[in-house]
Amino acid sequence: MTRFAAPIAEQIWDMKYRLKEADGTPVDASVEATWARIAGALAAVEKEPAAWEGRFAKALEDFRFLPAGRITAGAGTARSVTLFNCFVMGTIPDTMGGIFDALKEAALTMQQGGGIGYDFSTIRPKGAAVHGVAADASGPLSFMDVWDAMCRTIMSAGSRRGAMMATLRCDHPDVEAFIEAKSDAARLRMFNLSVLVTDPFMEAVKADGPWELVFDGRVYKTLPARDLWNRIMKATYDYAEPGVIFIDRINKMNNLAYAETIAATNPCGEQPLPPYGACLLGSINLARLVRDPYGEAPHIDEAELAELVGDAVRMMDNTVDASRFPLEEQRAEAQAKRRIGLGVTGLADALVMLGLEYGTDDAVAQTRTWMKAIARAAYLASVEIAKEKGPFPLFDAEPFLASGTMAQMDDDVREAIREHGIRNALLTSVAPTGTISLYAGNVSSGIEPVFAAAYTRKVLQKDGSRTEEEVVDYALQIWRAQGGEGLPPAFIDAQTLSPAAHVRMQAAAQEWVDSSISKTINVPEDIGFEAFKEVYLQAYETGCKGCTTYRPNDVTGSVLSVSQEAPAPALVSEEGGEVVYLSEPLERPTTLEGNTYKLKWPESEHAIYITINDVIVGGHRRPFEIFINSKNMEHFAWTVALTRMISAVFRRGGDVSFVVEELKAVFDPRGGAWMKGKYIPSILAAIGGVIEEHMVAIGFLEAAGSGLKSDPQAELLTGRRPGKACPSCGSYELHMIEGCMTCASCGFSKCG
Repeated sequence: MTRFAAPIAEQIWDMKYRLKEADGTPVDASVEATWARIAGALAAVEKEPAAWEGRFAKALEDFRFLPAGRITAGAGTARSVTLFNCFVMGTIPDTMGGIFDALKEAALTMQQGGGIGYDFSTIRPKGAAVHGVAADASGPLSFMDVWDAMCRTIMSAGSRRGAMMATLRCDHPDVEAFIEAKSDAARLRMFNLSVLVTDPFMEAVKADGPWELVFDGRVYKTLPARDLWNRIMKATYDYAEPGVIFIDRINKMNNLAYAETIAATNPCGEQPLPPYGACLLGSINLARLVRDPYGEAPHIDEAELAELVGDAVRMMDNTVDASRFPLEEQRAEAQAKRRIGLGVTGLADALVMLGLEYGTDDAVAQTRTWMKAIARAAYLASVEIAKEKGPFPLFDAEPFLASGTMAQMDDDVREAIREHGIRNALLTSVAPTGTISLYAGNVSSGIEPVFAAAYTRKVLQKDGSRTEEEVVDYALQIWRAQGGEGLPPAFIDAQTLSPAAHVRMQAAAQEWVDSSISKTINVPEDIGFEAFKEVYLQAYETGCKGCTTYRPNDVTGSVLSVSQEAPAPALVSEEGGEVVYLSEPLERPTTLEGNTYKLKWPESEHAIYITINDVIVGGHRRPFEIFINSKNMEHFAWTVALTRMISAVFRRGGDVSFVVEELKAVFDPRGGAWMKGKYIPSILAAIGGVIEEHMVAIGFLEAAGSGLKSDPQAELLTGRRPGKACPSCGSYELHMIEGCMTCASCGFSKCG
């Protein structure tokens, strides 16, 4: 009898969390063995490990408590990995040496799998004087490009995929360029971007007042605050970035306001952290705690919830001691404050099983009740640990209790902290849970609404064939198991939910979360710009610490579609394998016109010659085939392969400019080269540049950098715009949830 509620859950466990030997031989014989491994590792730091190991295993049982993926995959494995999810790096000095020291620290952290955040506001703006070298500064965005290249290099070396957050203050002179950065589809792909929005700025926006862009005491520009706000809003309306972080609110509410200043967050925004700040994550699975679901008195038992929260807090506090850290500064910061981020998942499913429709007043009230109960239990559990092991080293009772978060806490909790101290400076957060929610039986993710009741997933079998399986939301599984037909009465999905309902739920949860929340407010494609801006103002006015929206369009791609339309006709090879042509290939005329380009890669003995031939279609010239030749035999195999693949794409027709962007995005871990005053990250990127130059010359592209970042012909496969393909499994089931592009088919998440 399997513990898994769905086949996809077992597959996620086997692929991501099951301990295996280097050759793939399983070490964890079952998911129970995985739970035992985690429980043993986190109990090992106790004075009496045997007394806690059983309790920890019970907390993990039936997926009630879900440590974040790095803990689940890494605890008890003896591997040199960090169990922490979130890092904000040290303050970047405004010197060349300091900047590249910070880059090295970021690379070491990402090499161990940590997602990192950086505030680039400390770097002087573009054009500012650099004293002593008679030059002008290149500005923070130029150094962000270097970070972006570093992240690609770390990934290409086989390390865990990276995620980075870059923040810039709303009064930095380069904020306008920062806002527009993602309009270039090929730029800063490894970053999430957020503007640090201050309270004075929001007041200036509401009053339609002026706003100064300042650095080091010098005013570089004054502009209307509303103009800058509208530019932020228009960029995120069009490109889903930058996000908005209400940084003054974060610092005012911070329990540690007396000991630190926050200027950045981790990649998904749920952990605002100080320089070298680190935090680990875990989630209470509310969906698994509902008793008598759909019955006469469905509820979550308060005593069971409090006990589970207490064990989860102790497990996470022990993780601080059990984990490795990429940098000594991160270890010292974690030990001094012992931050943890305990959150929830399965909230929407739990509400459905109680008969409450997500986003309604009753659901908002129930969410607030659950989140307060978790916060109370977490703080009281941390006090109990402090009695035994001592409070966190930087604890100072009066300023701690005077913080914005603690000021609203119940009196009995405040008195307990005043008398005994507290083990953990901050305890609650709502993190992205896309993958672990699938692992737990496809419960709804975090505090997000259910994204789809069910969808069909194509599964690649060992023999190469593909089968289809239905992936059903956990609350719907329970409904069906009880004989229910159709959808439960309170069921509502993200497609039909109003943006205002999203914000109400985020604000209700935020009231009792001392860190922050990773949540995406999905808005319809046809939402008006003024209505879109109101979403952000509502988030600010209702106490949210940040706001992230996602509007599906031709740039961002579509959200997950639950409809399964008939695929386009496919051609089948004689061997029986399926070969899908996305459009009719162009026919080759007898003669073609073209151009040959000479590409000399530095330190390469022989030049590469690239010939691109064109065809006339509808009176317009377009690329049809490419030939790549070189006397260097080291290049022979891959140049032949590249020739054939690019030519095949060209012959499909349609807008094939995405080929340029894909090639230009390839980074060589051995380093690139400077060509014509510009850094080219790889020889493949150089070839992409030649193809782009040719496309511009023949009028196929208007200008360099104007090509597509994805393949528009892919929509013909299903008859609908599918958005972007999953980089892990290739399916068109990516959707934005909790600030992360997440694949519903395989569990891939951009944020790890």
